[in-house]
Amino acid sequence: MNLSIIIPLLNEQESLPELHQWIVKVMTAHNYSYEVIFIDDGSTDDSWKIIEQLSEENSNIKGIRFQRNFGKSQALHAGFAKAQGDVIITMDADLQDSPDEIPDLYNMIMTQNFDLVSGWKKKRYDSVVGKNLPSKLFNWAARKTSGVQLNDFNCGLKAYKNVVIKNIEVSGEMHRYIPVLAKNAGFAKIGEKVVIHQARKYGESKFGMSRFINGFLDLITIWFISKYGKRPMHLFGALGVIMFIIGLVSTFLIIAIKLLKLFVLDDSTILVTANPLFYIALTAMIIGSQLFLAGFLGEIILRTKNNEERYKVSKEVNL
Repeated sequence: MNLSIIIPLLNEQESLPELHQWIVKVMTAHNYSYEVIFIDDGSTDDSWKIIEQLSEENSNIKGIRFQRNFGKSQALHAGFAKAQGDVIITMDADLQDSPDEIPDLYNMIMTQNFDLVSGWKKKRYDSVVGKNLPSKLFNWAARKTSGVQLNDFNCGLKAYKNVVIKNIEVSGEMHRYIPVLAKNAGFAKIGEKVVIHQARKYGESKFGMSRFINGFLDLITIWFISKYGKRPMHLFGALGVIMFIIGLVSTFLIIAIKLLKLFVLDDSTILVTANPLFYIALTAMIIGSQLFLAGFLGEIILRTKNNEERYKVSKEVNL
């Protein structure tokens, strides 16, 4: 099979029939063998009914329905698990991603041997203050932190080799950082293609300003995971050692000052507990112990964790 097109969605009943016709038109024109996997992430409208109708009309249309809204990352994870195509395309269901881009993305994977190609919506039709400026700031921070030189991490239109999506774990809200996850997994040939961004035709955006705050928090998480995810003790242990050294130095200074005044200078001396260094030493020792404990707990969790089911599927069609 040439292509698996994975489309997570939430309350997109108006756009689904038009999107389906557009995809089928492109697939037929290029004679691709394909499957389209719609993942209904807890829609409360008639999106699932439309998916069922489309699957009856076209056996290439497949669907997964979540019992409730679990998020885009979980939807992509479910789609990746089912995908069979040589090349996997992810796109949004709101018609802002153009299926006409699929052939070029497919060719970049198959003929130019990219592991992953990310779309870049260079010209956007979103609010400048509400989306464009925060997005540019977010993408700059993501480039600096991750080392992956993409201009648009948030673009939902991406293409992957099958082997890439089968070897990465998308969880939480990490769908923004799939290129970073791929790089950390050893897939270094990551490309970018300028794609058309279309104005939303139906409904309204499901994402608010909070996604940028969450995005920056996820960026910190993925930085930590990429560097210390397999060895948390290396970070927490090192910080613990630094704090212990500070505590020990402070303790030795307290003792040295006390002995110096008593036996060398024959001078009156204050109580140890009245010395500010005492509290520095005490605090440093406590923090150092907590950091060591955090490192040990991290190592234990890493070695004993089980892969828990992160979402519940209520229905499937053609799968």
